[in-house]
Amino acid sequence: MGLFIYFSHECPVKIWGLTSAERIERVLKGTGIRRIAELSTLQESDSVLILRGDYLFDDRLVKYLATTPNIVLHLEDGQQEMAVAAHVPTRLALQALAVIEKKAIATTLPGVQSQTPDTISISVQKKLRKFEPPFVLPITAAKKQDLERRLFDWSYKGITDLVTKWAWPRPARWVVGHCVRFNIRPNHVTLVGLLLVIFAGISFANGQYGRGLLAGWLMTFLDTVDGKLARVTVTSSKFGHYFDHLIDLIHPPIWYILWGLGLTATQLSGLSFSLSTLFYSMMIGYVVGRLVEGSFKWFLDGSFGIYCWQPLDSYFRLITARRNPNMIFLTLSYLIGRPELGLLAVVFWTVATTSFLLLRLIMASYARSSQGPLRSWLSDADKPRYNKSLAVRLFTKHITK
Repeated sequence: MGLFIYFSHECPVKIWGLTSAERIERVLKGTGIRRIAELSTLQESDSVLILRGDYLFDDRLVKYLATTPNIVLHLEDGQQEMAVAAHVPTRLALQALAVIEKKAIATTLPGVQSQTPDTISISVQKKLRKFEPPFVLPITAAKKQDLERRLFDWSYKGITDLVTKWAWPRPARWVVGHCVRFNIRPNHVTLVGLLLVIFAGISFANGQYGRGLLAGWLMTFLDTVDGKLARVTVTSSKFGHYFDHLIDLIHPPIWYILWGLGLTATQLSGLSFSLSTLFYSMMIGYVVGRLVEGSFKWFLDGSFGIYCWQPLDSYFRLITARRNPNMIFLTLSYLIGRPELGLLAVVFWTVATTSFLLLRLIMASYARSSQGPLRSWLSDADKPRYNKSLAVRLFTKHITK
C-alpha cells in the first residue's frame, strides 16, 4: 500500500529553473511519495495523486492534496469548472484522469469530495507570517515572467522589518534570477554572507565604519536573497536553515560591540555612559528580547509568533530593534560623523523595544488566562472587521471585499 504521483499535461516551461512536475516532486521529497509514468503500474491497495503538469501549484496545496485522500481540485474556467488535481484510490485512477483530461465529469467519481482553492482553509502562512489564499495558475511561455514574479512574491515574508519589506524585493528578485541561471545554491549565498559578517566586524573594530557598513548592508541583502532562493527553487535543508539562522542570531550584538571598540578616545569622551554599561545594556536587551519572542511561541501559543498576534505587533515588527533598523541608526551616525551616537541609539532602541515586547508578553499572558487560547489576527484577515484595514494592505495580499 503506497501513495504515488502521476502528471498529466506536462509542460516544459520552467519557472525559476523548474518545471511544475519537478517543483512538485521537490515539495513532496521525503514524504515517500514516488512518481510513476503509467497508472497501470499501480497495485489495488495503492492510491495516486494526479496533477496537471501545466499548472503552477501553491506548495501548501500540493501538501494538502497529498495528505487528503478522496478529493478532486477544481478551478473556475469561465462558466465551467475544470479539474486540475485528484487524490484517489487505484480503482478510481483512470476515471479521475478522464475527469482531469475533460473526458468525464467529477460526478463519475463516487465518494470523492470536490473542492476549489477558495474552499481550502490554508490561507495563513505561519512560516512566512502572512495571509495569502492558495493559488493554482496555468503555465505558458508567455506568462513565465509573471509566474516567476508571483512565486517570488509568494516566498516573501509578510511581517518583517521595513528594509527587507520595501528596499530589498526588486533587487533581490534580480539576483535570485541570476543565482538560478548560474546554479548558485542558497548555502553558497549564506557562506558569502558569513564572510561579509566577519569582514564587517573587523572593519568596525578598526574604526573603518564606511567599508564595514558597506559589507554589512551587502550581508543583510544576501540574507534576503538566500531565503528567497531556497523557497522559489525548493532547495531548503535543515543544515541551511540552522546555518542561516545561527548567523542571524549571533552576529548583530557582536557587530555593535565591535562598533563601540572602534571608537576613538575623542568619540568615547562624548558618551554619557561607559562602554561596559552600554555593552551590558545592549546585550541584556537583545537576549531578553529574543527570549520574549521565544516565550510567546513556546508557552502561550505554538502556532504563531508575537508579531502575528495583533496588527499593533505587526506594525512594531517593521521598526523593532533587529539588525536592519539598527543598521539605519549606525549608517546615519556615520554619515554625520558621530559614530558614537549610533551606538547610543542602538542601545537605547534595543532596551526600549524589548521593554515594549515584555509589556506585550504580559498582556498576551493575561488575555490567554482570561479569554482562552490566543488567535493571530492573520487568521481573521479576510473578515469584515478588517475591510479597508491598513494592516491588511501592508502585511497580506489585498483580500478585502
